[in-house]
Amino acid sequence: MIEDVNELNALCSDVRKDILNMVYTAGSGHIGGSFSATELVVALFFNVMHHNPENPDDNGRDRFILSKGHCTPIYYSVLARSGYFDISELDDFRKLGSRLQGHPDKSKFSLMETSSGSLGQGLSIAAGKAFALRLDNNPARVFCMLGDGELDEGQVWESFATIHKYKLSNLIIIIDNNKVQLDGTNSEIKDLEPLRDKLKSFGYEVVEVDGHDMIEVLNAYNYALSLSEKGKNSIILAHTIKGKGVSFMENTSEWHGKCPNTDEYERAIRELE
Repeated sequence: MIEDVNELNALCSDVRKDILNMVYTAGSGHIGGSFSATELVVALFFNVMHHNPENPDDNGRDRFILSKGHCTPIYYSVLARSGYFDISELDDFRKLGSRLQGHPDKSKFSLMETSSGSLGQGLSIAAGKAFALRLDNNPARVFCMLGDGELDEGQVWESFATIHKYKLSNLIIIIDNNKVQLDGTNSEIKDLEPLRDKLKSFGYEVVEVDGHDMIEVLNAYNYALSLSEKGKNSIILAHTIKGKGVSFMENTSEWHGKCPNTDEYERAIRELE
């Protein structure tokens, strides 16, 4: 567990370099949404979640569901830096036969809680896992990260209603609200604002946070967990920047799933360093 905020921020810089290197080496992958989620996922794995790389199948571990499954670069980097596998394996990202596929594939990589990437489905899976843990009297928590573009899927809202109905307070929902998706801004594709009000109308306490301020992120997780202990449902609505960390990648749909050329890669690495 890392408690020092400066150390966590430095780790975020290293993780972003991992993401950039993975996508550049593979020739494909999703940089924008991985960069926007970096602080959120780093905080989870290195400060908030209960998990043990030496015993990855521990039944008491907290579960993490990456519902926005296309953003595996952030997931794989954090798993490697947590000690689940050697960092050198990140070079195999998206290679034929590799277990580090472009979307989480549990059939190839048992560390995944589930395969994901068909947007809208991850939260339903997370709800099922949370319900099962409660039936087993298992105190482990489930953390599910969604993309904001993913909220265009009706199944997500059905899940919101179901989770609240059954008071699955052991499930913490995180929305990476970078406001940009594959084909443009959220407001252009399907405007869901006022999002906070809509989420509250489903019975949730909504915790809004700057998703790139590590102190705010840690405080948001701690507050959400305190609500969980009181049996209350919460959603962390994290306001983030698509492509955060590299100036020419920020706030544009162009870098949703684009691989940088050599010049762009070198410019990006310089900025991240």
